[in-house]
Amino acid sequence: MDPAEEIGLEGLSSAEAALRLASDGPNELPQPRRRTLARIALEVVREPMFQLLVAAALIYLLLGDTGEALMLLAFVVMIIVITLVQERRTERVLEALRDMTSPQALVVRDGQRLRIAGREVVRGDLLMLQEGDRVPADALLLTAHDLQTDESLLTGEAVPVRKVTAGNDPAPARPGGDNLPWVYAGTVVVDGQGLAQVHATGTTSEMGRIGKALFDLETPQTPLHLETRRMVRVFSIIGLSFSTIVVALYVYLRGDWLQAVLAGITLAMSMLPQEFVLILTVFLAMGAWRMSRRNVLTRRAATIETLGSATILCTDKTGTLTQNRMTIAELAVPGSNGIVCWEANSQPLPAAFHALLDSAVLASELDPLDPMEKAIHELGRARLASGGRHDGWNLVHEYGLGPSCLAMTHIWQAPGQDPHVVAVKGAPEAVAGLCRLDAADGGSMQQKAREMAASGLRVLAVARADFAGDRWPESPQAFDFTLLGLLALADPLRPGVPAAIDECRSAGIRVVMITGDFPTTARAIAEQAGISSDGEGLIGDQLAAMSDSELTAAIAGETVFARVLPEQKLRLIEAFQAGGEVVAMTGDGVNDAPSLKAAHIGIAMGVRGTDVAREASALVLLDDDFGSIVQAIRLGRRIYDNLRKAMAFVLAVHVPIAGLTLLPLIFGWPIIFFPAHIAFLELIIDPVGSFVFEAEDEEPDIMTRPPRDRRSPLFSSRLIAWSLVQGVLILCAASAFFLAMLGQSITAPEARAATFVALVIANFGLILVNRSFSTGLISALVRPNRELVLIALATAALLLAALFVPTLSQLFRFAPVRPELVLAASAVGVVTSFLLELLRWLVRSRVLPPSLRLSN
Repeated sequence: MDPAEEIGLEGLSSAEAALRLASDGPNELPQPRRRTLARIALEVVREPMFQLLVAAALIYLLLGDTGEALMLLAFVVMIIVITLVQERRTERVLEALRDMTSPQALVVRDGQRLRIAGREVVRGDLLMLQEGDRVPADALLLTAHDLQTDESLLTGEAVPVRKVTAGNDPAPARPGGDNLPWVYAGTVVVDGQGLAQVHATGTTSEMGRIGKALFDLETPQTPLHLETRRMVRVFSIIGLSFSTIVVALYVYLRGDWLQAVLAGITLAMSMLPQEFVLILTVFLAMGAWRMSRRNVLTRRAATIETLGSATILCTDKTGTLTQNRMTIAELAVPGSNGIVCWEANSQPLPAAFHALLDSAVLASELDPLDPMEKAIHELGRARLASGGRHDGWNLVHEYGLGPSCLAMTHIWQAPGQDPHVVAVKGAPEAVAGLCRLDAADGGSMQQKAREMAASGLRVLAVARADFAGDRWPESPQAFDFTLLGLLALADPLRPGVPAAIDECRSAGIRVVMITGDFPTTARAIAEQAGISSDGEGLIGDQLAAMSDSELTAAIAGETVFARVLPEQKLRLIEAFQAGGEVVAMTGDGVNDAPSLKAAHIGIAMGVRGTDVAREASALVLLDDDFGSIVQAIRLGRRIYDNLRKAMAFVLAVHVPIAGLTLLPLIFGWPIIFFPAHIAFLELIIDPVGSFVFEAEDEEPDIMTRPPRDRRSPLFSSRLIAWSLVQGVLILCAASAFFLAMLGQSITAPEARAATFVALVIANFGLILVNRSFSTGLISALVRPNRELVLIALATAALLLAALFVPTLSQLFRFAPVRPELVLAASAVGVVTSFLLELLRWLVRSRVLPPSLRLSN
């Protein structure tokens, strides 16, 4: 029975809860200061590119060129607007993800159990607490069943404390010590279950008063962030050094300080790769958002970097590979002529099976969350007299599942009856041991258990004993149990699992099943799922007997591990890591938390998982579906691929911009680029790098190539070399075109305009060439990308305005361009694009990293 029903409570109404939420505010600590538009704008003002543009505008004002200054200031406004849009979009994504990661609470409202975000809990709410839950608010216990909580976050005391039901109007108490009726926000239920009424939320809770400092800690930067910032520093130093040299040479050769500083600013703007950090931020935020749409919640950005490197995926069985919808498939009891069986589709349940089912109900939790226990209760209600309710019975003691005994034992006191009834259910071998069966007595039952397990059923044995007195033995081995029979439960495989595992195999990812289930059952489900194994599998007892080095050697060819205890999972993870594997692991229990933290990619279950497991993990599966893990790996690979494409493009596009700024100063050519031209190009580069490449579809071979080497840098020497080669090719084409026009006595303003057209078109060719590492230029032209189309149209409109609107032409220092010259410039841009494509096909096998080469 529901604990709230037992004491006749229906909880708050939805209307009253809404009023209290509006009155008291959300149940959360003060959040770190949100990045408002004003704050983002202030960050933009601090950017070097912004400051260089403003400095250039001021110099033009000093030179008396008001039009040029105003145009630069207009570019400043446009850059601020674009940056605000990009940053605000990222912030909205992050805020949505923060809401999704809010701890969940199970409350009773309007007489119904309801799972809500922890921030929505209000005073007076009835909280249902189970093992593994993080308590969302300070509350008074109305019922408690062997409830213990870990209050170390508040008290520093690592030993769990025992909780009791509240008496009449108990006084408030501080955390710490046993036998208190209070539970506190932020603490963890480590054992038992209970029902509590909320008394304090948010900043009025114990956590709110003393724990605010926890939310002020800065999250360390990811390896990608550190590498990107290091590259920005390197290129910034190079750019500023060249700019200083240019200023000095300009003053020495031409003696004009203002023009020298303006030339230095222009060169600095052309060489600063400030887009790198913005691109990385946008990619990781948008990547997390895309994963959330596939039912995978990203709790740590660094995980996105690691997903593409995963070589082993350790998954549990129940609820991940299977549907976690257990039903009783078969019952078996010993008879005079051997084992007697009853199948679930048979009608009715013979009396010979009543004791077995009744004892199974008694050995289960009162209000179970475990799917097997739910199935047992459901069958008991349907097939036993009075629904197997045991009205008036009291659960007086219990022995939990543990390493020494894989069985759960409950001791009951029936009204007016002595002795106590002791019911146990658990692994067949464990219950057989409790019943002290010899080989002859237990042989037929063990054989039946193996047959059930071989067909993929989960098998439990049930036994019963009587016990007089109230001095409980230290362990259930002291009771004189009688074996009643076996229950076989079915949990069907999820429909998409075999295809997902096959996809993992194609991607070079080894799928390993780690389960606490019976070995034969585990192997049967593994076979159905397509998890192949070279060996017979290992069980927990075998793992425990091995040294670390023996374990590392033993697991090399194994993919099925059965009867594994939660604490043994950590040894398996560490053994895989010792063998050089990049490990992703799923878990749901409190004891899974160390393994989830130790794995390179910890994946918690969002539906059946505990708050502790979710907090220890890097990813949370919102639907507990194995297929979602594979989708996350696919997305992780796509995000990293597209990030490399964006970085390669940004690095390459800066080469011709910087070159066309520097070469005229070195060789005495007419100036090609002024700050306005650089600002125009930045308006293209920023959104292209951030959104066009982020929205690119995945590569065709994304799940057929091996995992990426986790140690490989984002900015590899090959990637940098490839970007520089592309940039130099565009620089050579644009420079040759500019010099050819000067050789034909075309004026510098007209040559400047035509060269700018050629460069813009060539840059779009650069985008197309870098859109994919496995398809050609023609395919890139026709493959849909809404962001690219919008940016191309906006760029074309601005370019035409700069060429043919007289006021803008003068500000850009363009002369009217003859149509044939525009055609020639366009031809240069298009030919350069095809040369880039030809160059890619010629050098891709030597320059591109293996993970980004074209599949043969």
